[in-house]
Amino acid sequence: KNNMSSKIQIVRTISDLRSKISYWRKNRLSIGLVPTMGALHDGHFSLVKRSINTTDKTVVTLFVNPKQFGQNDDLTIYPRDEVGDIAALDAQGVDLLFIPSLEEMYPTDFATEISVPVIGDVMEGVFRPGFFVGVATVVAKLLIQSLPDKAFFGEKDLQQLYVIKKMVIDLDMPVEIIGCPIIRELDGLAFSSRNVYLSADERARAVELYKVLNEIAESAMNGEQIPILVEKAEKRLIGSGFTKIDYLAVCNTHNFKEIDYLEAPTYALGAVWLGETRLIDNIQIC
Repeated sequence: KNNMSSKIQIVRTISDLRSKISYWRKNRLSIGLVPTMGALHDGHFSLVKRSINTTDKTVVTLFVNPKQFGQNDDLTIYPRDEVGDIAALDAQGVDLLFIPSLEEMYPTDFATEISVPVIGDVMEGVFRPGFFVGVATVVAKLLIQSLPDKAFFGEKDLQQLYVIKKMVIDLDMPVEIIGCPIIRELDGLAFSSRNVYLSADERARAVELYKVLNEIAESAMNGEQIPILVEKAEKRLIGSGFTKIDYLAVCNTHNFKEIDYLEAPTYALGAVWLGETRLIDNIQIC
């Protein structure tokens, strides 16, 4: 679309967001929400398409949430492209874009935090302390601000998806949380806003994580012992130039504790470093 036919509406305050949505509600239209931190790619667009296909009106939020970045995380260099994101979402046919300021989301006296223990305490919760508190708090706010019928999240952040599902159940939020499949580049690397940090050489090696997870899944299904598979996979990653492994694990989605035997639903998950870039991915085993 050119600018003349631009249909997307942009709001930057909670009150404007609510007045648009309440107008749709009065007209009995269903609302889909896609929360993002911008720097949009095909993974995000797959969530947007899913929302457009299953609800009457689609709202996308664009907010880089400082509360989910730790001390040594990459908040300052996190990729931002508001103009490009707006154009892309307009082309997708999104109805409303909510781009709040930091002050709008977290006024100076903001104090409340939401934590989801157990699921949120392991794996990502260990390596990124406070991450899930930041995620749960901002997602709770966005869900309350927009009161959608459905909200869409990518399965690439599998543990995050289950933290959000648990929070919504526990707090009786009247919204359906929908997980959407990982979208991959042609060689299998999962789309991520952080892929832009990879050098050409690192980008070529990055797909090794996906291959290793596939091997773990396949061999585990063939009855091989999980701890041995994981150890082998770790050696292979380090051998292919990965600098650090936060975790490689086989878990089920009840509590994300590591398991030594298969019990559906079970996933192989990994978080690894390639130079300065942290990559995460997962594959469902059964």
